[in-house]
Amino acid sequence: MVRWNDLSASDITLLDHVFWSSTISREALASGASFSKSRANAAVASLLEQGLLEATGEQVATGGRRAETLRLSHRLGVLVSVAMGATGLEVGVLSPDLRTLAHHSEPADVRSGPTVVLARVRKLARELLKKCGARPRSVIGIGIGVPGPVDFESGQLVNPPLMPEWDAYSIRDDLRADYAAPVFVDNDVNVMALGELWHLQRSLQNFLVIKVGTGIGCGIVCHGQVYRGADGAAGDVGHICVDPNGPRCHCGNLGCVEAMAAGPAIARAATEAANAGESPPLKQMLTRRRTLMLRDVAQASRGGDTAATAIVQRSGALVGQMLASVVNFYNPSHVFIGGGIQRVGPLFLAAVRHSVYQRSLALSTRHLDIRYSALGERAGLIGAAVLAMQESLKVHGVLR
Repeated sequence: MVRWNDLSASDITLLDHVFWSSTISREALASGASFSKSRANAAVASLLEQGLLEATGEQVATGGRRAETLRLSHRLGVLVSVAMGATGLEVGVLSPDLRTLAHHSEPADVRSGPTVVLARVRKLARELLKKCGARPRSVIGIGIGVPGPVDFESGQLVNPPLMPEWDAYSIRDDLRADYAAPVFVDNDVNVMALGELWHLQRSLQNFLVIKVGTGIGCGIVCHGQVYRGADGAAGDVGHICVDPNGPRCHCGNLGCVEAMAAGPAIARAATEAANAGESPPLKQMLTRRRTLMLRDVAQASRGGDTAATAIVQRSGALVGQMLASVVNFYNPSHVFIGGGIQRVGPLFLAAVRHSVYQRSLALSTRHLDIRYSALGERAGLIGAAVLAMQESLKVHGVLR
């Protein structure tokens, strides 16, 4: 049995640095943790002996000297990662250094309610653990991203517009029947922001992650930490008004950017264009499948369809209009855009950039970089695993 609940603060500091660095030399670890070499070497030796760290081989350090690198030990156990979207579900089992051991994704409807969806999560988790030769008792921590506002301390959703039956439901209690490991729940875009932060090895301190899918949300990284606000509602930018005379949003207000530029709004505009005879490709898709989705508009736009291209550009301009205000307020160094909208390609990104640069102050955009998420469709799965590992380190969980 490998345990870490009795580790010192110094030990946890070193494990945290190794986790965020993926692999790291002893010298870099000592420097990053502000430890003397002798103190770091003694702590590392102890962590190696306990099976919490493992050597990964050698790398060539600057100056030509070969230095041993370290990573979190696979003997620690595994992480269960759950990325829940409004219309999809992905469950994965990952190693402590975030190598994906097994994963599965499928369509899902969060409006089915927590009982139905979480029963499916538990079943998939059992199957995936068995597939990679792990047992429930070897789970270190469980991270879950959900498409709604979350009170992070309680792990409960608070009046989630896209999933009303989940309000105040205890996801943690639901999963405790199967696992002794701690369960951590956060908004899906916060989870994506954690994934980007890990991918970047915390090299960027102030950036935004915008998710455009069924809804629109924003993950905020401030001074190297995800900022959740006083009650977990920070980043709910989808309900910023971009047109006071616009359509009614499911939140009850008029002209929210989510109601006018997210996936369902794009699909509605595409259906209208198809029915009006403005787009032969979209009309063919609609006749064949009786419904249009974001991916259909993306395909038509990439194929050069004028109507689809105009829809994509309008969505990007509206998202950019909203984002310009956020950029003026926060002054991030980078904005990473993720979610289903990435399938559209460079056209949407160009429209967002044009709108942001046109509407934001010159000082706010002087060094601003707007691009798609490097993690792509893996952002939610990786981010939920980062959440599980980061928070498990903080609470000194028990590993069996």
